[in-house]
Amino acid sequence: MDTLFASPVTFGLLVLNIGASLIAFSNPAFMSQNILWVGPMRDRGEWYRGLSSGFLHVNGPHLLLNMYGLFLFGPICEFVLGGVGFAIVYFASLIGGSAWAYMHNRTVSDYRAAGASGALSGMILAFCLFEPFAVLLAFFVIPMWGIVFGILYIGLSYAFSMRADRIIGHEAHLGGAVAGIIATLLVRPETFGEFIAQAAAKFG
Repeated sequence: MDTLFASPVTFGLLVLNIGASLIAFSNPAFMSQNILWVGPMRDRGEWYRGLSSGFLHVNGPHLLLNMYGLFLFGPICEFVLGGVGFAIVYFASLIGGSAWAYMHNRTVSDYRAAGASGALSGMILAFCLFEPFAVLLAFFVIPMWGIVFGILYIGLSYAFSMRADRIIGHEAHLGGAVAGIIATLLVRPETFGEFIAQAAAKFG
C-alpha cells in the first residue's frame, strides 16, 4: 500500500477504474452510454467513448486482471517517467488502443468493447523498454525476458486480431502497445539509449 501512496497517478487510475466499473456493473444504461461502440461513434460522433470505455470492465474477473496489472507495473513506470509522464503514456496508450480497435472494426456497427487493456498494454511495453531483461511470466507460467515478452505480445496481438472468431479485443492491445512505445520514447527520449546500453552490456 505504501507503494501506491508513493504513486498517486497509479492510485488515482485504480480508483477511477474500480469506481466506474462498479457503477457500470449495476447500471446497464451507464455501461451502454460509455463503452466503445462503433455505431454511435461513427454515426453520431460520440468519440468520448474512446476514452470512457477504458475505465469500464465487463465483469469482476476482467476488472481484477487489469487492475492487478496496473498495480504491478504502474508504480514502476510512474517512478521512471514521473507522474505527468506516466499519465501521458497511460492515456496515449488508452486512446491508441481505442483508435486501433475503432479503425479495425469501423464497418461493424454493433462492435462493442470495454476495458483498460489498451492502456495496460502500453504500460507493460514501457516497462519492457526500461527493463528489457527483467523476467516476466507469459501466460502467468512461462518465464522470459521483458524484450522477448514485448515482441511476443505485439506479434500475438496482431495475429489474434486478424481472427474472425476472436472474443477478446486484441486489436486494442496492439494499438495500446504501439502507442505506449511511441509515447514513452517521446516523453523520455533517453529511454532508447538506455535500452541499447543494456542490450550491449548483456550481449557485448
